[in-house]
Amino acid sequence: MATNLTYHTHPTLTHPLRSSLRNQKGLTLWLTGLSASGKSTLATSLETLLLSAPYSLSAYRLDGDNIRLGLNRDLTFTPADRVENIRRIAEVAALFADACTIAITSFISPYRKDRELARALHKERGLEFVEVYCEASVEECERRDPKGLYGKARRGEIQGFTGVSADAPYEEPGEDVEVRVRTGAEGVEECVQRVVEYLERRGLLRRGEAQEGGLVEG
Repeated sequence: MATNLTYHTHPTLTHPLRSSLRNQKGLTLWLTGLSASGKSTLATSLETLLLSAPYSLSAYRLDGDNIRLGLNRDLTFTPADRVENIRRIAEVAALFADACTIAITSFISPYRKDRELARALHKERGLEFVEVYCEASVEECERRDPKGLYGKARRGEIQGFTGVSADAPYEEPGEDVEVRVRTGAEGVEECVQRVVEYLERRGLLRRGEAQEGGLVEG
């Protein structure tokens, strides 16, 4: 990285002021789990809920495939490129959160240390980071397999496929993960409710405050 760079801030346009002017506090909901575990479905449902009344908040879903088709199209699925993929999206999500928008990321993000890097990046900037583990077994994900990727991986047509290839493990979050939703056994509405209940319990989200800003200032 170049050494002649300085992170630019402004003494008057601070994050708290931006949050006050927008009447909303940003945060990142980091959805992680195996392919076909229901991350994108849950992310879309959460985005729709938060955009709608009574919340009427600014929220945006950052989808793994969409990002790889654009910003990260130069990256493959080697371990090194997987790390860089998550580093980039962590930076993007933090920018959304700093802009007082709720970033909802849906990435496999298989390595625990990379998810911790994303968390640390937010923490050092004073931004909220909530990890959501979409828990579903490999067997259940393979049974769903909407894109046929598990079948291709089993036939050797896809290398480095998370949860199938020996060199591509998925490192599950620990018991201290903020939200664990059992997408392999529970419906979408129930999973959405678990996330919302956590945010409300933390004081990050309150019902019926659309006109005053659904997210609590902190």
